Amino acid sequence: MGKDSALTMFLLIIPFFILFNPTAAEPLYIDCNNDASNYTLNSPFEKNLKLLLQALPSNTSLTGFYDISIGETPNKIYGQALCRGDVNAAVCESCIVNASQEILKNCKSKDAIIWRDLCQVRYSNQMFFSMQVYTGKYPDWDTQEKNISSPVQFNKILEYLLTNLSTKAAFNPSSRMFATGEVVISAKQTIYGLVQCTRDISGGDCNNCLNSALGDLYACCYGRQGGIIFSRNCDMRFEIYPFYNASSNLLPNPISQGDKRKIWMYVLFACIPTMILAIIIGYCVFYLSRKKGKEKDEERAHLALLLELTTSRGVTMTQEGELMSYEELPFMDFTTMIAATDNFSDSNKLGQGGFGTVYKGILPDGKEIAVKRLSRKSWQGLEEFKNEIILIAKLQHRNLVRLLGCGIEGDEKFLIYEFMPNRSLDMFIFNSERRAQLDWNARYNIICGIARGLLYLHEDSRLKIIHRDLKPSNVLLDHEMVAKISDFGMARIFSENQNTANTKRVIGTYGYIAPEYAMAGQFSVKSDVFSFGVILLEVISGRKSSGFYLTEHAQTLLAYAWRLWNEGKELEFVDPLLLETTPIEEVVRCINIGLLCVQEDPSDRPTMSSVVVLLEGEPTAIALPQPKQPAFSVGRIVPTDKSSTTDPSLNQITLSVLQPR
Repeated sequence: MGKDSALTMFLLIIPFFILFNPTAAEPLYIDCNNDASNYTLNSPFEKNLKLLLQALPSNTSLTGFYDISIGETPNKIYGQALCRGDVNAAVCESCIVNASQEILKNCKSKDAIIWRDLCQVRYSNQMFFSMQVYTGKYPDWDTQEKNISSPVQFNKILEYLLTNLSTKAAFNPSSRMFATGEVVISAKQTIYGLVQCTRDISGGDCNNCLNSALGDLYACCYGRQGGIIFSRNCDMRFEIYPFYNASSNLLPNPISQGDKRKIWMYVLFACIPTMILAIIIGYCVFYLSRKKGKEKDEERAHLALLLELTTSRGVTMTQEGELMSYEELPFMDFTTMIAATDNFSDSNKLGQGGFGTVYKGILPDGKEIAVKRLSRKSWQGLEEFKNEIILIAKLQHRNLVRLLGCGIEGDEKFLIYEFMPNRSLDMFIFNSERRAQLDWNARYNIICGIARGLLYLHEDSRLKIIHRDLKPSNVLLDHEMVAKISDFGMARIFSENQNTANTKRVIGTYGYIAPEYAMAGQFSVKSDVFSFGVILLEVISGRKSSGFYLTEHAQTLLAYAWRLWNEGKELEFVDPLLLETTPIEEVVRCINIGLLCVQEDPSDRPTMSSVVVLLEGEPTAIALPQPKQPAFSVGRIVPTDKSSTTDPSLNQITLSVLQPR
């Protein structure tokens, strides 16, 4: 039987499995990753995706975990499947079949993941194996609506159970990163727990992922009789009834001995001090908010955010447990934001981000503001929300967007910024009509403004800050077209003597990520310098790095700039709208600076203080060094059809790739 016949047979038998398979319940959650590009029907990518989904069920059922890649760049696709560790091969295969059908039906993006009760399936056009990324999602779970009578004691035992299971799953080689267990609370009540990680990550990463899940589980399901948290690399669940098929693993009740000293010793050793403080404060706030009769979901979300924020210094609360301020940053009420934004109407919508939507608002005193309303049902943005409050509230600079306030009310979280009437840089330089409004002086001032803002973050502020997600959409323009860097949700603080840091959670936007960060997870001030260099070249050329389409000239914008530089044809790189009025020596000098910023070795790239001097100093006083060839760049290639009259920059067939030298 050929591949096409086998694929046809696979798709035909899927409805049979759904009709007659008891595991064919509704999926817990489907994430189609709206930030990723979509594939087109009947394309090579879709064909590879179907072949990949066809291969997952039988292969995964052999061991319960399987990852695979199919195809060649630019249509290469990576896939991974995981079955719950207590199911047999037949149930595993059936669950993967159902999950594959659901993800194929519901998602048309090039990156997606689906979670079912007994399995999960993920695919992407980017390589993600062995990379731990915590997402922290929880579905509507019936048992979450049932309260328990003694939540403090219950949650101490629950934390003990899940902490022990996490350690076993992460560090016991025979566990295959799966563990179940139970603790008897009383003659009538037992807690059952389950944890699991994907087997492509290390034990340490598994433990870190499960620790994050435990925090979210407490936040979403405090006082409940059951709950579940799932992420890309780990899952965690508890109930007061047996819900798994694994053999019994009975753990001793840590507080059944009646010895209070043993209780506190266990708590001290099992929990870090900040978690103890968070539990105490969280319970107090939870108890007070119940007395005020708030809605259950609002209590849960409010508690979750308080648990996270109260571990940071500088937060002020009233005796009633309401957040008032973080240092000098005021907390505003949600009612005011509803009035300011006309109930968050679409007519006031300014943009959509990864963790929320931004709206224009007008305060009662007539002041215009921008309100970022964070996603209500996902805890992914919680760290970014805290980061913005802790970082940007301490920063004051002409080229940084000011954070005016924030608010937490129930499960609503929002940030209030100064309003930027000209929106973001990408809306000008990547739009042919608006780009014509930017002469060379305007573009040069924007470039210098971004450089001065980065210099402040790296060297002149009270904190040494790495932005990590610098791109044109995060550069806003005020009424005078002054550039202001925004969105500090991904930023990180460095100590005075710290130069680099490493992470396995690479975040940012392809096309602007430095090569050492994309490939090895190493970031520094030089990572921001690389991103700045990409933006500088985009502003000069009017072309987008992450959607570069001149495939007959080069595969990426940086490769195109480098080729023209070596051939002495720099002016061909410049936006044609600038050629008649642009001082040639100045724009060539800026191209040179841009290429210096995107060099392979971070040590070869200039610091932002050097960049500002090179940009604003007397050109004849400082000679520029010759740049070295970029090792590679991360971008998007859009195939063009020379016979088509369609603007290729609007083509929807985008393929994300890593381009080696």
